[in-house]
Amino acid sequence: MSKSATTIQDHEKSLTIVLPAGRLPLPVMAKARELAERYGLGVYLSTAQNLRLLGVNEEDMESIKAELAPLGARFKGPGKFPLPKVCIGKPSCNMGIVDPAVLSGRILERFGERTNVKPKFKIAISGCTLSCSGALLADIGVVTTRNGYDLYVGGKGGPYPKVGRRVLRDVGEEEVLDGIGRLVDFHDAKTAKKQRLIKLIDEPEFPFPVEK
Repeated sequence: MSKSATTIQDHEKSLTIVLPAGRLPLPVMAKARELAERYGLGVYLSTAQNLRLLGVNEEDMESIKAELAPLGARFKGPGKFPLPKVCIGKPSCNMGIVDPAVLSGRILERFGERTNVKPKFKIAISGCTLSCSGALLADIGVVTTRNGYDLYVGGKGGPYPKVGRRVLRDVGEEEVLDGIGRLVDFHDAKTAKKQRLIKLIDEPEFPFPVEK
């Protein structure tokens, strides 16, 4: 039987399997179920669209990773570029203008191998202006319009949510990627430990100082 959150002990950890665009490969899903049953783990589909195994004993962590890794599983850890959170988009949603997984893939192709990425910022992509993925509340949010993409910066959730500032309007994919690169470089240069982008958007050197 899986462990509940109330029975997880101090020596037990969680293991997060990152899922680009929220897609869960069937071999990884099957192996995660097998491991959960074998080790008595909880399984959590996180709000960040990842798969988390709960209640992993520290001595079992590397063995569990070793069984998942050959199936293509990648694991969350410090210094890694964040996976964009996406909505389902086109063609599965009638409102979808594009499939956000495509742009998410382009972002990861360009930035996914970066190391020592400083926390904390989140990226979200919406396939239409309804912004179901929470793009307006992300540090970097991409909203698809009928004329291209809008890029938002500095959104946040929590008890005092803030809608991001739009810095690019109706631009193409390459401009979005270039804009994200400028923001990530700026965040890295200005951040000693972890920092949300909302704390940096009024800096004189901010790459997009004028709201559009």
